[in-house]
Amino acid sequence: MTLDHDTRLKRLKFRAWHRGFREADLILGPFADTHAGKLTPGQCDAFETLLEEQDWDLYAWILGRAPTPPEFDGEILDMIKAFRLVAHGSRAPGDGA
Repeated sequence: MTLDHDTRLKRLKFRAWHRGFREADLILGPFADTHAGKLTPGQCDAFETLLEEQDWDLYAWILGRAPTPPEFDGEILDMIKAFRLVAHGSRAPGDGA
């Protein structure tokens, strides 16, 4: 079954916000809310692929605590890392990821 673009974006946003690991939710959810509507179909594919990975692994890659495997080290993860730095800079110290 092929999803229309709006349905796909809604699913991406839901999956980004409901990871089961709050720290990942606080990065990926706002990223999806801010950027999902502007992603190309290829970028959506890459984001969906990242969302399939384990929370702890993805979180460690975003924070730079673990090396990112080459197959995930690309444009979307770079966008998420940059978004996290901007979003984290706007929060009070100790408030979220």
